[in-house]
Amino acid sequence: MINYFEILFYIYIFLLSIFSYYFCFKNDKSSSQKKAYKLPPGSMGWPYIGETLQLYSQDPNVFFVNRQRRYGEIFKTKILGYPCVMLASPEAARFVLGNQANLFKPTYPKSKENLIGQSALFFHQGDYHIHLRKLVQASLNPESIRNQIPHVEELAIYALNSWAGGHVVNTYHEMKKYSFEVGILAIFGRLEGHVKDELKKNYSIVDKGYNSFPTNLPGSPYRKALRARKRLGKILSEIITERKEKKLLERKEKKLLEKGLLSCFLNSKDEKGMVVNEDQIADNIIGVLFAAQDTTASVLTWILKYLHDNPKLLESVKAEQKVICKSNEQENHGLTWTQTRNMPITNKVVLETLRLASIISFTFREAVADVEYKGYLIPKGWKVMPLFRNIHHNPEIFPDPQKFDPSRFENAPKPNTFMPFGSGVHACPGNELAKLEILIMTHHLVTKFRWEVVGSGSGIQYGPFPVPVGGLAARFWAGSTTST
Repeated sequence: MINYFEILFYIYIFLLSIFSYYFCFKNDKSSSQKKAYKLPPGSMGWPYIGETLQLYSQDPNVFFVNRQRRYGEIFKTKILGYPCVMLASPEAARFVLGNQANLFKPTYPKSKENLIGQSALFFHQGDYHIHLRKLVQASLNPESIRNQIPHVEELAIYALNSWAGGHVVNTYHEMKKYSFEVGILAIFGRLEGHVKDELKKNYSIVDKGYNSFPTNLPGSPYRKALRARKRLGKILSEIITERKEKKLLERKEKKLLEKGLLSCFLNSKDEKGMVVNEDQIADNIIGVLFAAQDTTASVLTWILKYLHDNPKLLESVKAEQKVICKSNEQENHGLTWTQTRNMPITNKVVLETLRLASIISFTFREAVADVEYKGYLIPKGWKVMPLFRNIHHNPEIFPDPQKFDPSRFENAPKPNTFMPFGSGVHACPGNELAKLEILIMTHHLVTKFRWEVVGSGSGIQYGPFPVPVGGLAARFWAGSTTST
């Protein structure tokens, strides 16, 4: 929903566009050389703001699908002041993210970089990116996260118990709390309660501003987010200083060092002996939290809804998980890594949820040189956006795409047709952790709890990730039965 400050921003931009029209017109004339190379079809919208209003004021699916129908699988537009080329085919995704990835660097709008941090993994390529990516992967690879299963289980059970009792909860908001706790665990390991609370409070403000229109007017969500981002930097700096001192003490006493992403950053050196500085560490910690929380919470919320809406499928998932639960009760232990790798029915439910919900609708890249693709010019400096959602919902790839059908994943999808975590060298490095926390939560949800959705549960809202309207209001009770 567009708030008061966003409306003021639109008025401001409209007035600005009137004064800048002559400049824009002149600039368009000077770009005749680019026009000669045949830009993709499409509309650039209003001067400066382009089609931002159309994208932000409606279901983004409508925006993307309507333009694909009108212009084809490659079209141009302008969003947040940036000229963009949008691509909606598996071949184009492979071209941008795989075969010719060197021609497209990872990028985000400047307003979003300001909130995550200039040094974040998402905004770089080359040696710096490779070094950071290795560090993140080292802390989030299967060998590292398998040891976190008991702790993630504890967080899942605690969350579910807090919802039980029949009171109405906002499922998405509660899943965000759970995902945030898992993210904190993966980054810091143990963290004192008051420090965690301060992180959570300021991160929440940044999160709201990140998903708002980037106006820096007094009182706007974006301006509040910029201030909260500075406070986050100070909090993280204090944690880093404390961990450095603790690391020196542990080395002297020959104790086992704290595990987690922060530990990997503090212990790292590249081939030239360079370490990751505090600002870089802070930027990447915030980046990982952003990548981990909203997306995973959205997936979990949709899983709960899809299982609720498909009782027979829910019974199949319950039967699969109860076999595991019974075995663990007899042997008196929790979930194991091997068990999480052997949940075929549940895993297909997760994959189909990732496809149908398509939490990540697209990704940002930027052309580092003029690139020709299928007879069209993608000019240097333009944003390039492979549209994952359009590919996932293409009926030629996935028949009856709006139907929730996990059986379609009994066979692996064709290459570049299913990209829930992105693709190529910049694919999400935390995808294994996300899958693990989803499977753990689903296991305990269906074996130990029952729930009902309040109201129709129909409709989708975007903020920007798609979630059921109202965050899916639901009631939970301890004790699983044969039906919801």
